[in-house]
Amino acid sequence: MTSDLVLTGISKRFGAQNAVQQIDLTVPAGAFFALLGPSGCGKTTTLRMIAGLEEPSTGTIRLGEQEITGLRPYKRPVNTVFQNYALFPHLDIFENVAFGLRRRGVKDFKPKVTEMLDLVELGAFGKRRPAQLSGGQQQRVALARALINQPQVLLLDEPLGALDLKLRRQMQIELKRIQTEVGITFVHVTHDQEEAMTMADTIAVMNGGAIEQLGTPAELYDLPATTFVANFLGQSNLLRATIIGRAEQNLIVDVQGRKVTVPLPRCRVTEGDVWMGIRPEKVFLSRAGTEQSNGVNQLRGAVVTDVSYVGVSTQYLVKLSWDQELTVFEQNTGARGTLAVGDQVDLHWQPAHTFVLDAQQDALAGVEDIDDSGGAG
Repeated sequence: MTSDLVLTGISKRFGAQNAVQQIDLTVPAGAFFALLGPSGCGKTTTLRMIAGLEEPSTGTIRLGEQEITGLRPYKRPVNTVFQNYALFPHLDIFENVAFGLRRRGVKDFKPKVTEMLDLVELGAFGKRRPAQLSGGQQQRVALARALINQPQVLLLDEPLGALDLKLRRQMQIELKRIQTEVGITFVHVTHDQEEAMTMADTIAVMNGGAIEQLGTPAELYDLPATTFVANFLGQSNLLRATIIGRAEQNLIVDVQGRKVTVPLPRCRVTEGDVWMGIRPEKVFLSRAGTEQSNGVNQLRGAVVTDVSYVGVSTQYLVKLSWDQELTVFEQNTGARGTLAVGDQVDLHWQPAHTFVLDAQQDALAGVEDIDDSGGAG
């Protein structure tokens, strides 16, 4: 049986530094949950407090009815898989996986070890040593060794960080399959946005020791609450604008003298100066003057300044009349010809794909962290 993992008022100070600031968080039983953020945001410290490797400065941690805040790590129904795997090099794979059961004095452990090796698709590798396996296979062994103890919660600390891109993507699918099969709560720490969105049911985006936004991957991507989330999770075009009126369930927004429409539920603020946001793949480009509005938002009179062909899509940089550049991604379906540098274009997008954020937030928040290589957080 698994229970909800509940963090209440959790904080952690290291001297004068507040690494984690008053987090309240519920991870539902059986969920695949991700803590996502740049290096130093507090995600790894939060994971270590759940594991019992760090003691909270304030707050409580509960698993269902059981408070585990003060329990030693080995007394918690929690196991951790680290980035470096921490396998025993002198033991074969079978004995690595059996280690936890042997230490607990379980006699008939062989069927369970075989079951775990089959789960991670390494049934034929039991007699090999860790050094004879690839990085992805070693990761699976570490996973099997953690799961065999039947923890209520499995903590994964940047578990795929040491793998190359292709193998990392394969392991993302494998981890999700395994989590679905075993039904155990997974809490996964990562700085990789794609990794979190591929695997997690729910993501907590962390920044500066606090949770910036909590939601499903689709909710976070389609309707970010802050400029940090808009920039850290994918790419966003943010334009300075002013709300000037309301029409039924929409707000009318002025962008450098051009009026655009935004549905009310997609506006984090409803008056004054704002950032109007639109994702690059939501924008449609047409040659200047060739397309009518037909109920969509438009910005006319732009110029293509850069074209990058990246296989699945063509990426454009487009300079607006007030010299701001926007990014536009267009799928290479073959239905339309590509545009060239210097072409005059108009931009079109659906009002329902627009979002509005508080103009007091930094438009570049999260941008510098996109290529972050991770580390303690």
